Amino acid sequence: QVQFVESGGGLVQPGGSLRLSCAASGSIFRIYGMGWYRQAPGKQREPVAAITSGGSSNYADSVKGRFTISRDNAKNTVYLQMNSLKPGDTALYHCNTYPTVHSWGQGTQVTVSS
Repeated sequence: QVQFVESGGGLVQPGGSLRLSCAASGSIFRIYGMGWYRQAPGKQREPVAAITSGGSSNYADSVKGRFTISRDNAKNTVYLQMNSLKPGDTALYHCNTYPTVHSWGQGTQVTVSS
């Protein structure tokens, strides 16, 4: 079983940046594709970025060019660099394996507001 602890969220003004981190337990982290997901109030959770075990990444159209996903297999950690943040990016962000998921962590809240 893999478990996740997300961090790095906060309140930021439009146009600002945040870097999210996700520490994963489990010795087989490196074989999984990993993803960042978000859930805005009243909406379903959606994937926004994913990275394969080999390092190839893809993004939702809404964040393409602004967000960058990366991973450090030695640290069992996946990151999400978020730039040019918009109010529409406000959500609870989670990481998990991708495309199949394990149990969800508590997530980290990102609020973009002036």
